[in-house]
Order: sequence, then structure tokens, then C-alpha cells
Amino acid sequence: MSDPIDARFALAQIIASEGAELALRFFNARETLIVEDKVNPQDMVSQADREVEILLRDRISAAFPDDAILGEEGGGQGGTTGFTWVLDPIDGTAPFLAGLAHWCVVVALVKDDETVAGVIAQPMAAEVFSARKGAGMWLNGKQVVLGTELKINNCNIGMGISHRSPLPPFIDAIGRLCAAGGMFYRNGSGAVMLASVAVGRLGGYYEPHMNPWDCLAGLLMVREAGGRTLPFPPGPDGGIVLAGAGGVYDDLEGICLRP
Repeated sequence: MSDPIDARFALAQIIASEGAELALRFFNARETLIVEDKVNPQDMVSQADREVEILLRDRISAAFPDDAILGEEGGGQGGTTGFTWVLDPIDGTAPFLAGLAHWCVVVALVKDDETVAGVIAQPMAAEVFSARKGAGMWLNGKQVVLGTELKINNCNIGMGISHRSPLPPFIDAIGRLCAAGGMFYRNGSGAVMLASVAVGRLGGYYEPHMNPWDCLAGLLMVREAGGRTLPFPPGPDGGIVLAGAGGVYDDLEGICLRP
């Protein structure tokens, strides 16, 4: 009998790539998309977001009809197996609609409040990041393990913020990062930036509040690659995200979470 997590992890990799292919077709015809504001003009949803999530949900429900699903656009549906699929059909909708490359499709798998698998597909870079709890993290099928060379003063640090968080503490954290010799980086997709931490392109990532569909997959990737993450609260409400390579994390925590 196949392992229930491995079976779902295999499906997650397939559907994340399928979702990325569909999203890329929408990207190449983005001038035709219907776009709506959600909370403000920087928080948007498009026809592409909705259609990609429908594809993901349909594929999951066909294979595992008793699993729960939580999606950014479609909300939650219950299940009976203890497994929950957490979906962001397009993380980085603003860059997507602007014609920029930093957006992705995110699929995470949670078992009893613990993230056990995750996939992030970034079609503009032809890259698929994946992780399985206890087994490792991969980029395009090649396992990645973080080294020890990154420090707060020799790397870029991703930082993000949304309308859900007050601005002054975030600006203060950027100032402390710069004073410590670090460099602030942002590309509009928290999931892409977390995946970038997992493969050593960024030394760390901080955001005062993220939704679970934006970050669960990436947080697992960082841990499975040998990095560290702040515990993330279970459930749909989200919370603080802090992740970093081993030689960065403590300094970044002091910079970003100072009272």
C-alpha cells in the first residue's frame, strides 16, 4: 500500500505544474483578463486566479474526494481524512498582471495542522520547488541543502508587507537591517521569496503577516533544506513569517521581532 503522504505529494507536483501552465497561458493574454480589486488596488484578483484554483480543486477532488481544501479564492471545504490542501493559484497577482516574472502557483499539504508537503511552480523561470517533510527539498528534481556561508551582512533579505500590518514597525525593521549591513529585497511574491531562501538565493525572509496559502509550502522548504523558521500558527488566519539560513536566522529575528 502506498504512503498516503507520498501519493498526495506526487499529485501536488503534477497539479502545480498543470496550474502553472494554465496561469502562463493567461499571463500571455493578460490584457484580456477581467480584474477586480479585493481590499485595495494593490490587492487584486483576476480571472486567471479563479480558473487556476478551479483546476487545482477539481484535480484534488477527483483523486482524493474526502480531503479538505483551503484556497485563497474559493475558501474552505471540509474533509474527513485529516489532510487539507492549501492553495494559492497565483501568488504575486500584482506582478503577474504587470507583466513581471515573480509569480507562482503554490500547493501545500497539511496533515493534522502540520505541513507535510509543498510545491511552488514558477513558470517564468521554468522552476519547480518541492519539499516533503522528513525527506528533503528539491529544485527541479535536484535536492538542495543550505550551506553555512550566508550571514546577515553578506546576503539579500526578502521582506514583505500588506495592508494587514502597520507600516512604521516594518520600516523600522528595514532600517535595522540596513544598519546591520544587510540588504532589503522584495519582488511581490512571498512564496517565491521563501523558496529563494530555501535554495540560498536569499538569506532570509520576514513578513509581519502572511496567509497560510502564501507561506506554508515555502516554510517547509526552508526547514527541509536545513534552514530555520518561526513557528506558524495553525488554521486559516495566518501570522508572522520569519525564515532564514542557519547563519542568518538569529540576527534576523533580533532585527525584525525586536519589541
